[in-house]
Amino acid sequence: MIINRRSAFAAATIAALFAFAPSSANAKSSCGGASWYALTSKTASGERMNPTRLTAAHKTLPFGTKVKVTNARSGKSVVVRINDRGPFIRGRVLDLSKAAAQNIGMIRSGHAKVCYEIIS
Repeated sequence: MIINRRSAFAAATIAALFAFAPSSANAKSSCGGASWYALTSKTASGERMNPTRLTAAHKTLPFGTKVKVTNARSGKSVVVRINDRGPFIRGRVLDLSKAAAQNIGMIRSGHAKVCYEIIS
């Protein structure tokens, strides 16, 4: 009887962990703040940052993931490739290259509310 209760408790605990575990890496879409950067240093993926390419940084998405980013205010969208890690500022979900930020109209402000969805 004790073994059955322990097994049932363990199974319930494991199920609860999977049900409430954060799934940011598996999320198909999300919204939050975004900023842009135009450094020329190496990215976390090992390639050199190129401000003229349509790239972005995300905390957990795999490198090479294609993401459609939409500026919530203007409605303009751009498709970027994840090649770096970040942003490391609370409330921000993406750091965009200068070219990507320019495409969605956020160069002047430096940051904007965006929504993104994984496309591949």
